[in-house]
Amino acid sequence: MSDDGSRPELFELLARVGKALGNGKRLELIELLVQRSRGVVELARAAGLNVTTTSAHLQTLRQAGLLTTSRDGTTIRYSIASAEVAALYARLLTVAATQSAEVAVARRRHVGPDDTEEVDRDELLRRVSAGRAVVVDVRPKTEYDAGHIPGALSIPMEELAGRLDELPTDLDIVAYCRGAFCSYAHDAVRLLSTRGYRAVRLADGVLEWQVAGRPLTGGAT
Repeated sequence: MSDDGSRPELFELLARVGKALGNGKRLELIELLVQRSRGVVELARAAGLNVTTTSAHLQTLRQAGLLTTSRDGTTIRYSIASAEVAALYARLLTVAATQSAEVAVARRRHVGPDDTEEVDRDELLRRVSAGRAVVVDVRPKTEYDAGHIPGALSIPMEELAGRLDELPTDLDIVAYCRGAFCSYAHDAVRLLSTRGYRAVRLADGVLEWQVAGRPLTGGAT
């Protein structure tokens, strides 16, 4: 084993990644960027931060190798550096929810009671293949346009109540959103169920769909 000091240096570099993830707002920014690339101003607005603070958080994540940047005209856009970053974030959510009772309770407060039926990815595909279900993406339209489950309709949660006539009444409606910690799909199923639709939700969302290696389709359908 080397005794040249490389081992402590290695673990300090590993800790840099852990430190970058050790902030709630930075995790929220990763959650947003998993869905699509964004500029600083848009991220600040979505995360409820000022631009200066958002920029500082993004630089911390970028210096840890978790984000990349590209230029779109005069706007610098941030993106997840790789699929491994999304997988790391997804694993963090799973470990936190299963190992910390406080996280599990906070998640239930956020998404609401366990009063909605869920299906896994394989069951979703089975129902669609059998012609038994329609899949609805209830995320914001810009996130849908960046990448969505093939064949899914885009009806953002905020528009759902006014667009129910676009949905069939004789098929299952499978709603999904950003990931396992996203409340939109839960809210959508509750709304649809009260209006007489047979509604279920995908147990997770776009984050886990990507991590599982499932394809996304870009652009509106």
